[in-house]
Amino acid sequence: MVTRIPRRYLVHEITVEPYDGASSTGTLYRPPATVKCFLDEQTRAVRTPGGEQVTSTSTAYADLSTDAPALSRVTLPDGRTTTVIQAKRRDGKGLGTPNHLEIQLE
Repeated sequence: MVTRIPRRYLVHEITVEPYDGASSTGTLYRPPATVKCFLDEQTRAVRTPGGEQVTSTSTAYADLSTDAPALSRVTLPDGRTTTVIQAKRRDGKGLGTPNHLEIQLE
């Protein structure tokens, strides 16, 4: 039974600074964390949590335990900085699917 994405497929590393709100001085982020993932750099149309259609330039697939809420700042392996559009939990609850977090990036 598969419970998560096999480690051998998590061949990329990104840095995630989880969004922590806004203040009078700007956007707040929690400390950065290095995340092992599979990064699919493919442009596609996705919907924001508010229902707006936007363009995603890449998607990272990581462990369900990854902390990457919408609006988090992400640095990709090539050094480009982007923002999380939304993170979708893909949890099969024992169905044998590879459980993971799908992180859609601007």
